[in-house]
Amino acid sequence: MSTASRTFRRGDRPTPRLTPGDAVAPRILTTITSERLRVPDPAALVHLQFRRFAGCPVCNLHLRSVARRHQEIRAAGIREVAVFHSTAESMLPHQGDLPFPAVADPGKSLYAAFGVESSPRALLDPRAWPAFFRVAFTRMPSAPGPGGALGLPADFLIGPDGLIREVKYGRRADDQWPVDELLSLAARHR
Repeated sequence: MSTASRTFRRGDRPTPRLTPGDAVAPRILTTITSERLRVPDPAALVHLQFRRFAGCPVCNLHLRSVARRHQEIRAAGIREVAVFHSTAESMLPHQGDLPFPAVADPGKSLYAAFGVESSPRALLDPRAWPAFFRVAFTRMPSAPGPGGALGLPADFLIGPDGLIREVKYGRRADDQWPVDELLSLAARHR
């Protein structure tokens, strides 16, 4: 059985980290606007990105950079999907206007299925501090909620066949694929 298709209950250990070539079990996700979407998408690469909590200023700064280039990303055959370990209600003010789907996962079941972790290094790594300083005077973070503030980001590029093409497990709060890197990775898998 592929690690991607295991089922975990609360208290179980998360799935080991996934690697390129691992299969992702098909699933239907419900967005914060109550739309349903399939992962994998049979017609596109899916960039499934795991972020921290809904009001995380670093995450939202990154998502705005993705939103600004969303048309370019779509033209490259990529479907964006952002996942947060927050409730849909807490996400709507922050992610409700994104031009791509956002998914609430307050119980962190998707995080566990994809092996996405939390760690104090999310905030303590000095390489993350410049990102915090960039947003410090522009937006205040909201309370992290039950999922906490120590989540680490992760990015997955999933093919229409359900196989992971590329993966990045972040080591700090701002460690995710920039848009140019995402486009370059997708170009290799078209």
